[in-house]
Amino acid sequence: MDVLVVGRANVDITVRIPHRPTPGRTAFGSPVLTTAGGKGLNQAVAAARAGARVALLANAGADDWGRLLIRTLRQAPVEQSCFQLLSSARTGVAIVEVTPDGESYVVLALSPETELTGQHVRTRFRRVSPSVVVTQLDLRPEAVDAVLREQRARLLIGNLVPHPDIGPAVFAGLDVFVANEHEAAAILGRRDDDPVVLACELRALGPRTSVVTAGARGAAYASDDGTGLIDARRVSVVDTSGAGDAFLGALAARLAEGHPLPAAVTDAVTAGAMAVQVDGPDLRPAER
Repeated sequence: MDVLVVGRANVDITVRIPHRPTPGRTAFGSPVLTTAGGKGLNQAVAAARAGARVALLANAGADDWGRLLIRTLRQAPVEQSCFQLLSSARTGVAIVEVTPDGESYVVLALSPETELTGQHVRTRFRRVSPSVVVTQLDLRPEAVDAVLREQRARLLIGNLVPHPDIGPAVFAGLDVFVANEHEAAAILGRRDDDPVVLACELRALGPRTSVVTAGARGAAYASDDGTGLIDARRVSVVDTSGAGDAFLGALAARLAEGHPLPAAVTDAVTAGAMAVQVDGPDLRPAER
């Protein structure tokens, strides 16, 4: 196994709108698009599209939407021994609004029953031996703690703003931390127009390497070997939802292959640029 992704899987209900509604008014949108989603699932599929052998550690409900997720993972292909449909749970749902400029606004309706526990993580880590582990840091603290204690991978990659009950101490346990510029601002308590500065300040919190994605400007990195900014090529933006997940999946796949960080970030920026040119996350099976 090259990559194990620990995170969430849910269904995305996406609607394109001409503008966001003002209070008391209605905006008329496009027909609804229902697809597999969730950052964990999106990242796992993106890593598979990049050529990695991938497994997803997540839960969903044993309902029609959960079975949609199973079909998507099978087609990717993503290995499913760590993915479980829970009979007593309902699959979570993300409501995604996409404006004409391609910007996405997401509300995640969590399914508490499908949230990962420490026991889920400990039990399922015994089934795989990945080279790289990717974990979302906004999971329940017991689940994140179990990932840090149980994983024996060559690289541990963390993503997202940590759960409020975890705090910044989690960064010291990471080999790589990846955040977008908005997440970086939330963690640091300030904004900066220079993503390289943000990457350096995030690295000062404890991770050995930090990467900050900055949309159309590309992505910055900071590590023992130096800092840099990888520019993104100009493309026509259709939908930004899933672009960060495409970036992270490709980054994990390239690092699992042993690529140096600048080359891995370059490939990841390309994957993110491709992702914004289609509706929603690009979950089509890659051509082999």
